[in-house]
Amino acid sequence: MRFDGKTALITGASRGIGRAIAVEFALRGADVALVGRDRAALEETAAECANRRPGASAHVILADVTDQSSVERAVGETLERFGRVDCAIANAGQSVDSLLLRLKAETIDHMLAVNLKSAFFLCGAVAKPMMKQRSGAIVLVTSIVGIMGNAGQAAYAASKAGLIALCKSVAKELGSRNIRVNAVAPGLIETAMTEKMPDAAREFLIQQAALGRPGKPEDVSGAVAFLCSDAAGYITGQTLVVDGGVLM
Repeated sequence: MRFDGKTALITGASRGIGRAIAVEFALRGADVALVGRDRAALEETAAECANRRPGASAHVILADVTDQSSVERAVGETLERFGRVDCAIANAGQSVDSLLLRLKAETIDHMLAVNLKSAFFLCGAVAKPMMKQRSGAIVLVTSIVGIMGNAGQAAYAASKAGLIALCKSVAKELGSRNIRVNAVAPGLIETAMTEKMPDAAREFLIQQAALGRPGKPEDVSGAVAFLCSDAAGYITGQTLVVDGGVLM
């Protein structure tokens, strides 16, 4: 599972799972393009990549992933800097909880834009260079909530479920060009986002996990690296659940 001479582009790379994915690829030899809106946080990710592997090349790109032209520009900048895009990870995402009867239209639009439309834009932007290379791997970061649903998270769950369908459809479109598309569905992972969860909901998920504990961002980043590696060369259109045994 080495990526020497390859380039990985990660959206939402400023913290949490996105930062762990960036460091994972850097440790395995890849050049990494770090996409997000928080320059200071992205610089911290770049510094961690360099600290973990001296000489690692990490390029910060400011972009609004909900804007198609901005995503296309980020991919173009990656190509200018590194000459290729081998792995693209659509990790950018947010969670806004609200019961259905209180769910506002702007919340639905925001969840779909950040969690789902951004992945559409990334897949479309990297498809052309990957088709030209006749190789590539795309991974979409969804959630077990997109599979099982969750009260109070209808908009979030719907946006994450859409990623699973997007994964399967794009995998069928691009498979003949040797481009693989997969997804990972994390469960409860220790990040800044999950720290905001109510204690009761958090404890419930931990109890449901066969391993009896929350996961770490590195648990997800390892799965993403596997799906992008040659070891997964005959895997496409699949969703790998990384939840400690909640969904079985």
